[in-house]
Amino acid sequence: MFTLSALLNHDNFVIQCHNYPDADTIAAGFALYLYLKENGKNARLIYSGNAKITKANLLEMINLLSIPIEYAREMPPIDTLVLVDCQYGERNVEKLDSANTYVIDHHVEVSRNYTGVINNHLGSCSTVIWDLLNKEGFDFKKYPDISTALYYGSYTDTSGFEEIAHPLDKDMRDGLKFSQHIVKRLRNNNLSLSELEIAGEAFSRNTVNKALGYAIFQAAPCDPNILGFISDLALQTEGVDVCTVYNENNDGYKLSMRSCIREVMANDYARFLTEGVGNGGGHKQKAGGFISKAAIAQKELSISEYMERRTEEYFGSYDVIMASDHDLKISEMKKFKKKKRPVYYAKTADIFKKETPLTIRTLEGDAEVESSDDIYLMIGIEGEVYPIKSEKFYRSYRVLDVAHDYNFEYPPSVINRISTESVKIMGFAKPCISTGDVYIYAAPLTRNTKVFTIWNEDEYMAGRPGDYVAVRADDHHDVYIIRGDIFSGTYGEV
Repeated sequence: MFTLSALLNHDNFVIQCHNYPDADTIAAGFALYLYLKENGKNARLIYSGNAKITKANLLEMINLLSIPIEYAREMPPIDTLVLVDCQYGERNVEKLDSANTYVIDHHVEVSRNYTGVINNHLGSCSTVIWDLLNKEGFDFKKYPDISTALYYGSYTDTSGFEEIAHPLDKDMRDGLKFSQHIVKRLRNNNLSLSELEIAGEAFSRNTVNKALGYAIFQAAPCDPNILGFISDLALQTEGVDVCTVYNENNDGYKLSMRSCIREVMANDYARFLTEGVGNGGGHKQKAGGFISKAAIAQKELSISEYMERRTEEYFGSYDVIMASDHDLKISEMKKFKKKKRPVYYAKTADIFKKETPLTIRTLEGDAEVESSDDIYLMIGIEGEVYPIKSEKFYRSYRVLDVAHDYNFEYPPSVINRISTESVKIMGFAKPCISTGDVYIYAAPLTRNTKVFTIWNEDEYMAGRPGDYVAVRADDHHDVYIIRGDIFSGTYGEV
């Protein structure tokens, strides 16, 4: 696993941003620059390409935060080169020669032949750098300008944080202590007259399906947050419940999605549109994504053809189940018993005082509950979290005295929505095991399915073919989705 400390075996560095830099690549490069400087290394922060930075908000960002970025078309021999927010093989970065080359990025891999880290599940390269710095114990309080740069970099790359899905993106957003007045100043110096014209032109290049309530708009190349601005306006159009705005960049297509109906969560829609060709995610009302040009070329379709076909497929691809009033044929479903496998639980009232509004943050997304003596949290074998009433918990599980090992990709956390304090659930969790008296009726899904549970009738659980729809045997209104890769390890057929 790559760590920033691995770079410290070298002494002289050039950090290269992509051509025509945006706030995210500048912020990521700046943070790495100061990390190397703090460790006594020589470093330069550069970008290349055919033109210097001219965008007003970027020039002001560089000035206010004293970012030492240089424009360089040619470089002398480089000892160690670190690419941030880009990879060689893409058309948005000019190749330089170096003895040692590293990559730190959040886009889709161009080649597996690299040293460094590429996490295309994250919304920004700023988050990748923030996570790497955290693992090194970096003192962000010592460098408030880094916190401000990383916050703004991620803000602009995710349409004002409206298109983030991964918990690390959210943790960085919530945890950084940044200069609010600088970010406010940059945010209000972001839209140029030419970008205002781009927004106007995008509305004339549209596909609207009034029967299904969706619209698709194509925009000219522009900063990602301009797409969010366009999609926010588009959603206010009569008869448009769901919209997508996209444009072309050097290596693919950037997407921004919006939804104002509960039957379509924008993050779910984004994942569907980008499945197999890129990545997508965000919130239930606002999301975004990226589609690779190479992947579209393999389908022998234009991007406009792909967007229209895939959107029509989405609206015809799913069934909806309301847990409070469903017509599932339980008699035709098989019965399963929960296996006696150690899991964990936590009492919400132990984490924060009763009646505190909480956000549960997991790899699968955020969920909201209110702490009370009656609401517990179950932590499953993959770190998934779901609420359970205390009466049902003690009827279904037995508390264990001995803790068991767990290894979650992202340990779930709980956030106090009033104070914004965040704590890891596992610090309050205790082991338990099924009593063997938990029975469900379940059936594998053959179509995409959205279940509105009794816990939350405003937000659905999304299931795909291979997942299971489950109904508790002792409560036929308790309907939910179980991921296919978790089901076989958790339940056995009766």
